[in-house]
Amino acid sequence: MTSLSKLLPAAILTIAVFAAIPSQATTSHHKQGPAYSVIQSTGIPPTPNPPTPKKVTFAGETHDMDRLDKYERLDREITQMTYSHASTLLMLKRANRVFPVIAPILKANGVPTDLVYLAAIESTLNPRAYSSAKAAGIWQFMPATAKQYGLQVDDNVDERYNLEKATAAAARYLRQAYEKYGNWESAMASYNGGQARITSEISAQQEPSAFDLYLVEETQRYPYRVFAAKTIIENPKKYGFHLLADQFYAPYNAEPVTVTETIDDLPTWAKEHGTNYSMLRELNPWLRSKTLPVAAGKSYTIKVPKGSLKKSDHKLTKKLLYNPNWVE
Repeated sequence: MTSLSKLLPAAILTIAVFAAIPSQATTSHHKQGPAYSVIQSTGIPPTPNPPTPKKVTFAGETHDMDRLDKYERLDREITQMTYSHASTLLMLKRANRVFPVIAPILKANGVPTDLVYLAAIESTLNPRAYSSAKAAGIWQFMPATAKQYGLQVDDNVDERYNLEKATAAAARYLRQAYEKYGNWESAMASYNGGQARITSEISAQQEPSAFDLYLVEETQRYPYRVFAAKTIIENPKKYGFHLLADQFYAPYNAEPVTVTETIDDLPTWAKEHGTNYSMLRELNPWLRSKTLPVAAGKSYTIKVPKGSLKKSDHKLTKKLLYNPNWVE
């Protein structure tokens, strides 16, 4: 069972554990306890309830969750995230690649690094995320908002997929929202529902915090989802997610190339720089076609692989993790 405990989330582990329990004919019913009684009488293994904290520290402030509505809202998000095994596992693995890039950008723009967890719930840190509402990238910018915050969006270049530029744009939005509302929960709610809606509801309901506003369900859940993401990602083992160091995704080993002239054929350009078009798009998802028009006075930074991409490039050790506490 030791190997299972390293590989399976809590719910699946529970099934495995109870499947291994000796039959009642050879083991005392009394010694097995209530859980054994449940599985023997129903055939259904117990579903462990994930722990929900009574306090959450976020952006340097401690929030008391021990209020009926707040506790239940946070409990809902933690429960759902804990048992959304595939999505949460992928989010954890991608965090090791994404957080080292976006955390310093947030900090440089005056935004607490805890806002990395907002990106986590926006896209599960999928660099190619695209919603039915046409929001794109890890930060899920809509086209109009992206352009408002200085991102290029057209058929050849979509900087919503440029991790560095999109993060800087998101930081500008969040800092502006915080300056308007004076608290991060309302700033985060506005990232989902829009500043016009949050400002209107704060005025109409005479409450300064999104935690005390009645909002449409998606927006009302939003700050709690961010808190839940932080709670689980900071301590995945506590929520049944046991990964080995080399199961997290390694940061890309790439170097920047500044481009000041139009590239008519990106596949050929990629070959000339020791890679291929597929890897070029992997490292630069903001490139949206096989050409890159560059206007006079404009420049782009394209990432190309640094050195060869070997089979062992993905291997990680605990020392190379963004958070060494993710593994034992």
